[in-house]
Amino acid sequence: MYLRKGVYEKLQKVLQLLPREYSLILYDGFRPFQVQQNLFNLFLTEMKRNNPTFSEKEILDETLKYVAYPSFMPDRISPHLTGGAIDLTIGTLNGEPLDFGTSFDELSEKSVTRYFEHHPDENIDALNNRRMLYNCMTAVGFANYSGEWWHYDYGNIQWARRMGEKEARYGAVEVTIENNQVKEFRFQ
Repeated sequence: MYLRKGVYEKLQKVLQLLPREYSLILYDGFRPFQVQQNLFNLFLTEMKRNNPTFSEKEILDETLKYVAYPSFMPDRISPHLTGGAIDLTIGTLNGEPLDFGTSFDELSEKSVTRYFEHHPDENIDALNNRRMLYNCMTAVGFANYSGEWWHYDYGNIQWARRMGEKEARYGAVEVTIENNQVKEFRFQ
């Protein structure tokens, strides 16, 4: 998994805030453009299959709740293309994820970060675990994408918008991949 150095350093601070019996489980960091494009297409196809009565616009809008459109445009860059986005959860020291009420990448209204704030009787453990993750991550400077309890940004355009910063610290990272191996990084 690749991340910007600043993101890695912030995650080290998060670990210091967590109770000693917990760890971080990292799911996703930097994604090459091709991976972002394939993931977007996969989610789009799944959204079409699960919602056959939706219009093309409704399918696109619903898909965009769960995965960013693959773009290098500076004002609309996909967050994971910068190395400044991280998908993660909290787990035990043995690597068992805590209960967050949904699985990672679940296409559901329950994936919204504050879902259990409005439905606390459904799952109090998920509510408390989401609060712990959110509070630890935001305390060190990450910004949460409210549609996904597991997604946090630091230094990219989404982070800058949510934090009221005038500009992002991180632009796109382009890679050359040969034989399924990263050959070269180019930072924008």
